[in-house]
Amino acid sequence: MSSHYFLGIDTGGTFTDAVLLDDAKQVIAAAKSLTTRFDLALGIGGALDKLPQEALKRVALVSLSTTLTTNSVVEGKGSPVCVLLAGYDAAQIKASGMLELLGADAIVSLPGGHDAGGNAITALDEESSKAAILKNAPRVSAFAISASFAVRNPAHELQLRAWVKELTDKPVTCGHELASSLGAPRRAMTVALNARMISHVKALIDSVTRTLNVRKIDAPLMIVKGDGTLINAQSALDRPVGTVLSGPAASVIGACALSGVSNAIVADMGGTTTDIAVVRNGRPELSVDGALIGDWRPMVEAVKVYSIGLGGDSEVRFLGGKGLAIGPRRVVPISLLAHEHPEILPVLERQQNESPHGSQIRFALRLQSDEALISRLPDDELRAWERLAKGPVDLERSNIEDRPLSRALARLERKGLAIYSGFTPSDAAHVLGMATHWSQDAATLAARVWARQMRYMYGLGTWTLGDAVAPSRQVVDLVLSTICQKLIEAGLNDAGQMNEDRASNMAALLTQMALQAHAGTGPAHTKAAPSVFALRFAPDMPLVAVGAPASSYYPSVAQGLGMALVVPPFAEVANAVGAVLGEVSQRIHITVTQPVRGTFRVYTKAGPKDFAGVDAALAHARELAAAEATQNALDAGADGVQVTFSQTDNTVNNDIDGNMFFEAIVTATASGAPRMRQH
Repeated sequence: MSSHYFLGIDTGGTFTDAVLLDDAKQVIAAAKSLTTRFDLALGIGGALDKLPQEALKRVALVSLSTTLTTNSVVEGKGSPVCVLLAGYDAAQIKASGMLELLGADAIVSLPGGHDAGGNAITALDEESSKAAILKNAPRVSAFAISASFAVRNPAHELQLRAWVKELTDKPVTCGHELASSLGAPRRAMTVALNARMISHVKALIDSVTRTLNVRKIDAPLMIVKGDGTLINAQSALDRPVGTVLSGPAASVIGACALSGVSNAIVADMGGTTTDIAVVRNGRPELSVDGALIGDWRPMVEAVKVYSIGLGGDSEVRFLGGKGLAIGPRRVVPISLLAHEHPEILPVLERQQNESPHGSQIRFALRLQSDEALISRLPDDELRAWERLAKGPVDLERSNIEDRPLSRALARLERKGLAIYSGFTPSDAAHVLGMATHWSQDAATLAARVWARQMRYMYGLGTWTLGDAVAPSRQVVDLVLSTICQKLIEAGLNDAGQMNEDRASNMAALLTQMALQAHAGTGPAHTKAAPSVFALRFAPDMPLVAVGAPASSYYPSVAQGLGMALVVPPFAEVANAVGAVLGEVSQRIHITVTQPVRGTFRVYTKAGPKDFAGVDAALAHARELAAAEATQNALDAGADGVQVTFSQTDNTVNNDIDGNMFFEAIVTATASGAPRMRQH
């Protein structure tokens, strides 16, 4: 019997998983429960209740991974925030993408900021800054602060933060705390995303803590960061953007551990996203430039993954001249909705015989509670919110009987408080018998209604009237080809030859060629023409597939691409396994430059500091970086720390000046095992 156990929890968009590992880090039990977004504690408790209760009493460490932060970025949802920008011009604000992300009302432009040398350009205006803070405080859940060149001198960010703390009780984050790279627009976007996630992460941590307390599990709670390392709950609340790829990072680590494969392409398909990573020597590569998450690339050091809005719960929809498309919007599968609310079955039976229109198979239900958003709801939206407390609302019926309710529900959905149902790959899989855990009857009815919608509203499809199988097969085939394309896209990007746009175009062509090459010879009376190309994708790397739908989709994907496939034991809970296998690690970067010959400037949190010699400047940078990284690691829950250094130099060696120093970035990494409960 193990002397102690490790509890891993993964809260995803559809399922919450829990696993128990013994002191040899072997899985002894695993469980799944539906994620309950409106009250996360219910889903977490449901998973824990299926584990051996005696073992839970001897848990020494709890570690959590989540895709909720990833999903919120991919879906463009989040809590209302106020972003205070000091020293930004209109072009920088536009380049940041924050106008599209948040809207102009959320952005306040203030005088201030520094130049590249860390010198103040304009003093902060205390009166206008405080007025902006007081005006926005009642309307938002958090503040984000970014000042130009704050990584060279954070004085203005720190002053604005002090005023926010003086005048409000709202969380506040500064850009220089999250990213050390230059590039003000992306840093501003990163801190804005961070602020939007605070309430989501707080709700998750509160739910887990409450669930653990009820079950008297008294152990430290850690959370997986996007780079696969661990931080404690308080650190996650301070910098939630660091958890934006928590789920994908945990799944990669879990997939490697469960499969025993050290070189592979890992693919994790969940309810909302599919995440793809290339692994070499048992470790995923880190993206120092920030990982691409949906349409955004925040300045977060994270596992290099392709995270796309394709999952079992992605909406299957008509996309203009391109025909069928899947995602990125997540909806509630009709099969799941009927599983939990069987009273909708008669509605679906009626709709399959009605003239098709857009509000069929469309129900609205509560998704999550957000106090800051709810407090700002106008009366009609508040009425709709209260109506959703009674259960799903049939949009077809409300469009006929209560149009104001339908319009209010649509606004709640855009704000992320409500979610619609729709036809999804999960429904198609239920029709085809690939999945059976939810209502197959509802999936079949929904497929018939959806096929009529596509046929008569958009002229799409030639399926026989009343046939649920053929349209479902077409949806599953589209899922398979999309996964294949994204795998090839990730491979092209991994090779460093193509950016995302070019890789996407090339991958579409290569996918078509690869699938044709491995499709056999077709019907008996035809023979495929010999191809000029012999296309092999990842010939020396297997595809390691994890996630709940792995066994449903990936055998066909691997066959289509001619790849070896590994679906390891416990693949469906790989995220939860990976959650407890990481260590605490904190990195600090400090920049040293030579602004004028013979002066070496170290950019510290207290402002720039100059030295006469480069060795003294670099030594000071190492000392500061080591001290801060060590403190951060201990604060994040490390039980003892070791520090390593790395350095990136920008120098030029020529005949006239000799070895000319321009810039160096000193990095200190402090790492240690997570602090565990002592029995």
